[in-house]
Amino acid sequence: MKYYLIAGEKSGDLHGGNLIRALKKYDPMATFRAWGGDQMQQAGAELVRHIKETAFMGIGEVVANLRTIMRLMAVCREDIQQHQPDVVILIDYAGFNLRMAAFAKKMGCKVFYYISPKVWVWNKKRVKQIKANVDRMFAIMPFEKAFYAKEGYHRVDYIGNPIFDSVKKFCPDTAFEKVIRKDSRPLIALLPGSRVQEVKKILPVMVKAAQQFPDYQFAVAGVLHLPSHLYAPALQAGIPVYPEKVYDLLHLSQAALVASGTATLETALFRIPQVVLYSTGWVSALFFWFFIRLPFVSLVNLIAGKEIVKELLQNDCTPHRVAEELHKVLAYKRLYVLKAYDELIRQISMPKSASEVAAELMVQYAKS
Repeated sequence: MKYYLIAGEKSGDLHGGNLIRALKKYDPMATFRAWGGDQMQQAGAELVRHIKETAFMGIGEVVANLRTIMRLMAVCREDIQQHQPDVVILIDYAGFNLRMAAFAKKMGCKVFYYISPKVWVWNKKRVKQIKANVDRMFAIMPFEKAFYAKEGYHRVDYIGNPIFDSVKKFCPDTAFEKVIRKDSRPLIALLPGSRVQEVKKILPVMVKAAQQFPDYQFAVAGVLHLPSHLYAPALQAGIPVYPEKVYDLLHLSQAALVASGTATLETALFRIPQVVLYSTGWVSALFFWFFIRLPFVSLVNLIAGKEIVKELLQNDCTPHRVAEELHKVLAYKRLYVLKAYDELIRQISMPKSASEVAAELMVQYAKS
């Protein structure tokens, strides 16, 4: 069977790569074509476009790159039409993928959505598009199946969380650990995100906060597909940057400063106390405050349904406030956070990996 996968960001590439490997197990003759990154390519997909061309953050950046995005959509439609896949698998990336779902459905492809777009955040109208164009939804958050059922969409499977699977598979790099251990001070990881605008906004705040903790060493989890000059604020302050070493840094850390996103859940699964940061352009900020009605932005707090970790957003995302909250998690809040993490881990754990559950179901649905 021919599978066509579309991911637009780094986390989607990671989950797409694991899914491709699992699909090969249940469909050994499968072929894969994809919009993704290195993980999906290494898993065996032929790449159409790399995520470094498609990762746009926030309303402002999307508007500024609208012409580019429209051109990419046209390329994607033409490519799907030319290669005639049996199944199109969409991975998050809602603005792009929901349009591709409508096109793929018209082309007669089976359409599966792996990792639901966050329609429960603000745009419930998108559920109507999902009902019309998505044959099966594969949800990775415990509350998503109930949300969709309430909206009248019942073709949803909860499959567990692929982030949990990735963390379980992690094997520490002993050579890297020796590098970190050369400095005897406890380590605090800085995870400023995987997109240009995130790093531009958040890393300088992290660096200034870090300078208030001379008894700790800090290290930045870098991303290879981003320009190296984005990490200049850290390097100029003497803070090393380690590309593609997120899990190794978390494994060795006492605490972390984390940009809101997938990394907040990864940090929790490593049982590392954290402070969550988020800052974006004024257009995106206005959109957020006017239209989004959620009590939290981090996955950790959303899944738990309560505040486990402190979120410092927009005007609160300052070096002083970050340092203040970091001091708390290094001291008296640590035990509370770790206990809450354990409850969260019990909530999302499954006997089989999310990618295997999804792949088995996808092959069944595709052949039925």
